[in-house]
Amino acid sequence: MLFGVFGKRTNSNLSIRSTSIYVLLVFLFLFLLAVHFVRIHCARDPTSWFFDPAEGYRPAYSSFRTDQANQFIDKLPLDSAARQTSKGANGTSQGPNLCVGISSVPRKGARYLRPLIGSLLGDLTEEEREQIHLIVLIAQTDPHAHPAYSEGWLSTLADQILLYDFDDEQIAHLKKLEAEKGLMREKGLFDYRYLLKACYDVGAPYVAMLEDDTLALDGWFHRVQKALKTAEEKTHAKGSNKWLYLRLFYTEEFLGWNSEEWPVYLLSSVVLVTSMVVILLSMRQHFSYTRRLLCNKTILVICGVCMPLCILLFFAAGRVTVLPLPTGVNEMPAFGCCSQALVYPQARVPELLAWYESKQLGFIDMLTEEFANRHEETRWALTPSVFQHVGIKSSKGSANEQKSKHNTIVTQNLWNFAFERNDPRSLHVEHRYITHDQQPLLDAVDGS
Repeated sequence: MLFGVFGKRTNSNLSIRSTSIYVLLVFLFLFLLAVHFVRIHCARDPTSWFFDPAEGYRPAYSSFRTDQANQFIDKLPLDSAARQTSKGANGTSQGPNLCVGISSVPRKGARYLRPLIGSLLGDLTEEEREQIHLIVLIAQTDPHAHPAYSEGWLSTLADQILLYDFDDEQIAHLKKLEAEKGLMREKGLFDYRYLLKACYDVGAPYVAMLEDDTLALDGWFHRVQKALKTAEEKTHAKGSNKWLYLRLFYTEEFLGWNSEEWPVYLLSSVVLVTSMVVILLSMRQHFSYTRRLLCNKTILVICGVCMPLCILLFFAAGRVTVLPLPTGVNEMPAFGCCSQALVYPQARVPELLAWYESKQLGFIDMLTEEFANRHEETRWALTPSVFQHVGIKSSKGSANEQKSKHNTIVTQNLWNFAFERNDPRSLHVEHRYITHDQQPLLDAVDGS
């Protein structure tokens, strides 16, 4: 009899032990599969432990879009008919809805302005083109030093080519800044103010300021139009009647887990594990058939091993992956970098011009954020981004001495990773659907 009791206890212990081991082994198998899946899926998430710089910075869509933009300009007839077709904003009774300003300087070994303008205009319908007034500032005292200035496509596509029109003293100062590579803090700000004022004078309700080393996706304009309407509606819903800007580009690298929020993350994890312990103990108490399965060892394996590993994988996957920004217009009062593509309501431009004038020196993005923080401004961002920053050759001097945490050049590090996931065919279909299958500008020019 004693042997029988001992045998039952031994079998019971073996059963309990085998249950917990079985749970652990099954979990580890599934966990390894999950790690493999996450490793592949999160390769383009810069906030993930599995981020692969070679994959993340691969210009999958940008390369296609650059070729597409250059082909548009290559096919552009440089005659009066083409000029009339490609410029729709001037001469319309309604006037443009958006002034797009681009400041461009020559860079050794890189030409960004051409593909940018091609990507901006190539897929537009004539109706869309009529709503845009495009100003290109050749930010050089000798405009002929910029290769695009002497090329016919620029005057064909731009509504206005802006040059320096100042007295000899001011021109001499600008030449000095050019010679000293003073583009970062003084001349860059000067050019931005000059171009912003020119766009303001156009009288369009909104002003988009773009850096010349950016690239637009197919359908950018209809998305921006919708986003501007949404920004106005959301601003009014907040009980306000003004907002500062709509961001069309940002990098996800600054949207990861914040170190100052780790106490919140830790507390949430502890609460989650504790809740699971309570749930399992309650199940064991109220459901008799679970008592053999949910022994103390099994609960310890689930709550002491399985759940912590799942939580760890959640954070390792990256915030952009597990908690992405919703598609559409979102508030972005912090971590939105930088000034590559911003849209301002026209009514806010005079305040910004006065602010920049008072500073005289500084980086555009930092000064704009300082202004926004001082006045508690509402700042919106469009998700997903409709622009990409493709610049490696910086207008701010040499970037080779500055490396990011992924050992990439800083200018290249300002990268929207989701932009490269765009599917050209899907974007084309979406754009044609939104515009009711109207004829793109490229087709109109070819047929002129």
